[in-house]
Amino acid sequence: MAAYLRPREDGRVKDDMAEDIADVMKTLGQVAEYWLQDPQRTIDAQSRLIGGYLSLWSSTLKRLSGEEAEPVATPEVRDTRFADAEWSTNPFFDALKQTYLLTANWAEKLVDDAEIDRHTKHKAEFYVRQIASAVSPSNFVLTNPELLRTTLASNGENLVRGMKMLAEDIEAGGGDLKIRQTDTTKFKVGENLAATPGKVIFQNELMQLIQYAPTTETVLKPPLVIVPPWINKFYVLDLNAEKSFIRWAVAQGLTVFVISWVNPDPSHANKGFESYMQDGVLKAMEVARQASGSRDLHMAGYCVGGTMLAITLAWLAAARKDKGIRSATFLTTQVDFTYAGDLKVFIDEEQVAAIERRMLEAGVLEGRRMANAFNMLRANDLIWPYVVNNYLKGQAPFPFDMLYWNADSTRLPAANHSFYLRSCYLENRLAKGELTLGGLKIDLKRVTLPTYSLATREDHIAPAPSVFFGMQKFGTPTRFVLAASGHIAGVINPPSRAKYQYWTGPSPSGAYEKWIDDAEAHPGSWWPDWLSWIEAIEPRRVPARVPGGKKFAPIEDAPGSYVKVKA
Repeated sequence: MAAYLRPREDGRVKDDMAEDIADVMKTLGQVAEYWLQDPQRTIDAQSRLIGGYLSLWSSTLKRLSGEEAEPVATPEVRDTRFADAEWSTNPFFDALKQTYLLTANWAEKLVDDAEIDRHTKHKAEFYVRQIASAVSPSNFVLTNPELLRTTLASNGENLVRGMKMLAEDIEAGGGDLKIRQTDTTKFKVGENLAATPGKVIFQNELMQLIQYAPTTETVLKPPLVIVPPWINKFYVLDLNAEKSFIRWAVAQGLTVFVISWVNPDPSHANKGFESYMQDGVLKAMEVARQASGSRDLHMAGYCVGGTMLAITLAWLAAARKDKGIRSATFLTTQVDFTYAGDLKVFIDEEQVAAIERRMLEAGVLEGRRMANAFNMLRANDLIWPYVVNNYLKGQAPFPFDMLYWNADSTRLPAANHSFYLRSCYLENRLAKGELTLGGLKIDLKRVTLPTYSLATREDHIAPAPSVFFGMQKFGTPTRFVLAASGHIAGVINPPSRAKYQYWTGPSPSGAYEKWIDDAEAHPGSWWPDWLSWIEAIEPRRVPARVPGGKKFAPIEDAPGSYVKVKA
């Protein structure tokens, strides 16, 4: 409590939960209104719930009398919350589990059956899932058999350790809980993360540009310039030596440049989308050309970085300024936000206006807010297991590089983030052809260079159907590849691990489901497929290039200093 209250008493933390809670109550209130405005509808809803409870009561009595009884409600196969044997063998805990599942399923069906507008229903579905996840009996000592055994066996020592970690995590969050998902003491950026050799060869107030040192005698003629998202740090593409996409690409004979975005502070508040395009993407292309001596470039963008790359390419096409880009690779990238998934829960006029008010006061959106939003999309994977393991079992999490990166959040500049939320998520102007930037109309149909698009099957940030639909907006057929797993693990899947699979098929058109039915499955990583595609565009090789070439003196070793600034 002291760790939580002290920053508020000192004025260092200003709570802004009221607006969030008000939106939850307003949304769920509309669902309740639908069911309560018709008495018969209300009775039907109550009868379904009571009927489920009565069936469970009958089943439980049978079990207590020694008879076999089929469960009334069962968790999904992938739901690990009730994996402990006593959730099934102990009649009390089994009844508790089924009561919870019956109630949660009933609440979700109330939302699903409510005849309300689509966006309100989407928000209500999300909020009900969050509430249901939070009140699960697996999250409390007295209603979780495993936690009870652990607490009794250690005489409560697990709770003492857990409360110590809870206080530390509130301190680390500056008064807000920052749940530790990994052992952060085991990682250091530049040593065992982001350790691929290279040099920072250019920097300005928005980014550093890194060129990696070659490991082959010859390299493909066009270098590769990677545009990562500004919402996260670039080194997700350069984790440990085995998982590093950048290290692997260099080893295949690519000259790799990557943008490392600044972790903005209030001085960057007015840096908008056009600034990020001009001083970020376009400047990186200019420097890469001068450093490599090649006018031709391969471009790649990841997530939001891919959205910015698509806009930049359309802007260049409108300006008729650039003919040297040989290809564009989009990794889990959306350009049409019609089917953008659960992140749209946070996007409507009221919520965007609230975010803009917060950013106007601070100049930036604090990284923790985006991190919390991403974690909430998979609360049963990224929040509650760590609450239980850390604070109730008293077990520190294992070291995991992806989760260290996930927690290494960045701030977002007000002007840029506001433009992105409104122009893409809220108004979808990019897909509609209504977006203008730098005085030019952005039309994706004018992007006609070869494109490669990777989506991941279990993506909760850029859903595969949304990526598939968006790629149909370009003016040229796209090589569309679908990888197994999610937004990060599906992308960061090195061939050496022989893990997962990917699917290939025709260029996106029509329905995503039809494409899936006709797609061809391949074992392992999509990386070699992408490399073959790149090499087919321009197979010529030239002598390997030293970082900076003759034009730029290296400023510092990769990964540079910008990436080490904490939010």
